[in-house]
Amino acid sequence: MKTVWVILFLGGMLFGQEKNTGPIIENYGAVWHVPDAHIPVDTTLVYKAIFDVMESPDDPPQLNRRIETVARYLNMHAQNGVPKEHLKAVLVVHNKASKDLITDRAYQSRFNRDNPNSQLLVELMDSGVEIVFCGQSSLSREFPREALVDGVKIALSAMTVLIDYQNKGYCLIKF
Repeated sequence: MKTVWVILFLGGMLFGQEKNTGPIIENYGAVWHVPDAHIPVDTTLVYKAIFDVMESPDDPPQLNRRIETVARYLNMHAQNGVPKEHLKAVLVVHNKASKDLITDRAYQSRFNRDNPNSQLLVELMDSGVEIVFCGQSSLSREFPREALVDGVKIALSAMTVLIDYQNKGYCLIKF
């Protein structure tokens, strides 16, 4: 588990607390430990979430933190006892975030650098996250299927996928 140390100054006192990645996504998605939460995590539930991501940093070298939210979702719940098989996640990408789904080669041709999101996308898909790209954004923003990171699926539209998965019991998380 990767650890990030943070020093907090609170009321003149010094508190050290760490954010941790893993155990599902090791290189992304660091989260805080919240001891004695008033609402405990129900480790018997199956958590089904669909993440709607349409925004992206304007600066091409920046990781899209909205996509990283999916890694935080997985790690946070796993760190608190939810079994991996109880964590279902779908990432739907459209609009400005479209560029975040393309291969390093395609990113290089547009932005003269590798895609800062490509490794995160691979780790998410390797952990079972379904990544779906809006077909309307694919065409309007000129990111064809062959420019996408392997494993990314194309749907008719983000709207269609969002409705479909919510009808299947997935809860919408909008970032």
